[in-house]
Amino acid sequence: MPSHRMPRLNDLIRDEISELLMHQTRDPRLQRMISVTGVETAPDLTSSKIFVSVLGTDEEAEETLKLMKRASSFFRRELAARLNLRRTPELDFRLDKSIAQGARINLLLREIQSA
Repeated sequence: MPSHRMPRLNDLIRDEISELLMHQTRDPRLQRMISVTGVETAPDLTSSKIFVSVLGTDEEAEETLKLMKRASSFFRRELAARLNLRRTPELDFRLDKSIAQGARINLLLREIQSA
């Protein structure tokens, strides 16, 4: 029988990181439209890949990703305080471009329909 622990933990980490981004970060550059789109945590809780999507240009997205990586110790410390885990995973922030790619595909499809 498959365990539902990891998907629940991934959802919990995603929600907590989103909450921290909205209400706890003081850096105005992290106040952009940032969406945490997914989390993949290793079964031994050593690391979590945090996938984020940033509304803006590619340069703004890269800058935001660098800022989040620099602030990963803040996010990890806050997660440790909020979650009751044996081990708090290291956080590895990654850019998720799927939303931007989907928007571009929709735009292209609309152009084809109107032609």
